[in-house]
Amino acid sequence: MTDTKTIQRAWCMYDWANSSYLLVITSTLFPIYFNGVTRSFFHSEEVMFFGLQVTNTVLYSYSVATAFLIVAVLSPILSGIADSGGSRLKFLKLFTFIGSASTFSLFWFKGHNVEFGIIMSVLAGVGYSGSLVFYNAFLPEITSSDQYDQLSARGYAFGYVGSLILLLISFGLIKNFGLVGLDNEGTAVRIAFMLVGVWWFGFAQYSFYHLPKEKVESGGKDKAWLIDGLKEIVKVFRTIQHMPNTKVYLLAFFFYSTGVQAVMHLAASFGEKELKLESGKLIATIMIIQVVAIAGAYVFSYISKKYNNGISILCMLVLWVGVCLFAYQTTHEFEFYGLAFVVGLVMGGIQSMSRSTFSKLIPENTHDNTSFFSFYDVVEKLSIVFGTFSFGFVESMTGSMRNSTLILALYFIVGILLFVFSRLLKSSTFRSI
Repeated sequence: MTDTKTIQRAWCMYDWANSSYLLVITSTLFPIYFNGVTRSFFHSEEVMFFGLQVTNTVLYSYSVATAFLIVAVLSPILSGIADSGGSRLKFLKLFTFIGSASTFSLFWFKGHNVEFGIIMSVLAGVGYSGSLVFYNAFLPEITSSDQYDQLSARGYAFGYVGSLILLLISFGLIKNFGLVGLDNEGTAVRIAFMLVGVWWFGFAQYSFYHLPKEKVESGGKDKAWLIDGLKEIVKVFRTIQHMPNTKVYLLAFFFYSTGVQAVMHLAASFGEKELKLESGKLIATIMIIQVVAIAGAYVFSYISKKYNNGISILCMLVLWVGVCLFAYQTTHEFEFYGLAFVVGLVMGGIQSMSRSTFSKLIPENTHDNTSFFSFYDVVEKLSIVFGTFSFGFVESMTGSMRNSTLILALYFIVGILLFVFSRLLKSSTFRSI
């Protein structure tokens, strides 16, 4: 039997495999490439999508929202599958294939076939997000509860290092396309899409080989997963109605996560369109954000220990408002780099602090930890849908992505107000980490 350390390493390696999609495709290369090739083909910011005329950046915002809306709807069902036993590895393989194959297929998107590009990008997003449900479900099976944080952090580190390595490889390929016999930069970017698909699927095989092979439980329990997940979500929702601090925190989390996720997914698109930054500079900017995010997680963890989680999150939300307001008037690339540094600082902090804060609000003696976090995951996915859709909608109504940054500032302000005018900051539950 495979030893525990090998199983845990295999679990972490899946983060190494699929994080390349989030960093290289979603956050960096695809939005930049999409804006460029559609503008070149249509000689305009306006593109035709199934007979409808729409701004290219608006269309991309809507496509991100669509992918996460699909996963938000499926999440309760997927959680039911994961909890029913016997199907985790099978569905992890399925969503990995959907995501990696769709990412690989982006090689054939050249600008004229907008529908193909959008459909493949949405399927890739569904594959990525859907796979995480089953990936996370393995954690309680491969280690003890006192090791959750350590192993989870190790997986995050694997994902960060792996995705950064592939981004550097892709960046080198794009900047030196002539040296490897390629005709232009666009071809190099499309090859990078293929590399992400191969990287994701290839390294995932190590995880698939070593992760526990589950046996399907008898008695037909596995057939009830279509309703089991929904029942668990409803159960948690009813429980939260009697937990005022948790209810207010989730509402605040929804609003500020709306802003955070929109920035994460659309920052590169903003820089390319509003500041006319070339791809090399945008990729370098994303690298700055990734590196600084690690430091940000530690900085705000320290603030949390010194005061409490509520104060730490409140400080970050104030900074997020400043980020949005500064982005509205940013006109120079060096201002954008400075903005990226601050974004990285608060992005790393807000992601790590939000999840750990929610864990403290879960009843100590509950047996429904998975269901609580499944509910949390649905709230987060819906915030991505709301954030990316509203960002695109405001741009479509006003003609400027700058105006969209102001609506994001409003979401952060709502989060601040919910913290200030509730009992969250004084709650004993928000003890130091």
